[in-house]
Amino acid sequence: MSLINTQVKPFKATAFHNGKFVPVSEENFKGKWSVVVFYPADFTFVCPTELGDLADQYAEFQKLGVEIYGVSTDTHFTHKAWHDTSDTIAKIQYPLVGDPTGAITRNFDVMIEEEGLALRGTFVINPEGEIKLCEIHDNGIGRDAKELLRKVQAAQYVAAHPGEVCPAKWTPGAETLKPSLDLVGKI
Repeated sequence: MSLINTQVKPFKATAFHNGKFVPVSEENFKGKWSVVVFYPADFTFVCPTELGDLADQYAEFQKLGVEIYGVSTDTHFTHKAWHDTSDTIAKIQYPLVGDPTGAITRNFDVMIEEEGLALRGTFVINPEGEIKLCEIHDNGIGRDAKELLRKVQAAQYVAAHPGEVCPAKWTPGAETLKPSLDLVGKI
């Protein structure tokens, strides 16, 4: 079953955020747009490139009212140690959530049970706590923060403009589509 348009399941966790350990739950996703990015593990190879890319684009996400959450099955203590030893991770200003029990990772259906690690899962959650985008990659395939930003912009546009949809490669300001009987076969 797809997670699209479902509510985020309840969870409680601790994140490393801005030099502190802070509680995080599904309630953090309510009232604003959120992006949850699962990655396999701290101190690895593709993961810092992705998290650093998100850090570089974080201000753009913030302008859209979006909070980002990085999640792995590491502890919040490991996230702090990684932050303290990596220049790339040190620039991250969004919460890094520890999920050592794998509960959150399982809630989002990205757990690799035999390894105890997460797949590269990306989820966009609307202010009502519903999952609007779900993208899961093999762990050898890194993600692009600018493309994720474009998808968030499209999700926000569609939410604000009922009856309109965003075609492939849509960017803000570009033409959208209004599905109707008259449009069938004309694209």
